[in-house]
Amino acid sequence: MMGRMKRFASLAAVGCLAAGGLASAASAPGVLPGVEPGLWEVSADATGRNARRGCLDDMILIATYAHAGQRCERTILVNTPRQLVVTLACGAGSFGRSDVTVTTPRSLKLATQGFRQGEPYDFTIYARRVGECPARERR
Repeated sequence: MMGRMKRFASLAAVGCLAAGGLASAASAPGVLPGVEPGLWEVSADATGRNARRGCLDDMILIATYAHAGQRCERTILVNTPRQLVVTLACGAGSFGRSDVTVTTPRSLKLATQGFRQGEPYDFTIYARRVGECPARERR
């Protein structure tokens, strides 16, 4: 069971940081005031080992990390400069709760649990802002 959750956390990291995966939701104004969008690294531990990078255009998307790529109804329970608590309803068999703690304006801790497509998850990830997003290439 623990191996499955670790595997899910790794897959969620890849899915969340895939091109467009973070920038697809509508903006939630004032979420995590003082924390800026930009280029973020997300890892399974606070050391940043094996971190994945991605552009985060809207800070509420960090709370939907486990449900990347799904359309979710979000209910914000707490939104302060130090904490964001969100419940998620993402369709049949997919729901959860995320608690984002602001360590510094450039460092976050996300504890999340719930079900994705009927499978349980419960994990913690760490995110740190590493700069601005690279300019997007125009075609």
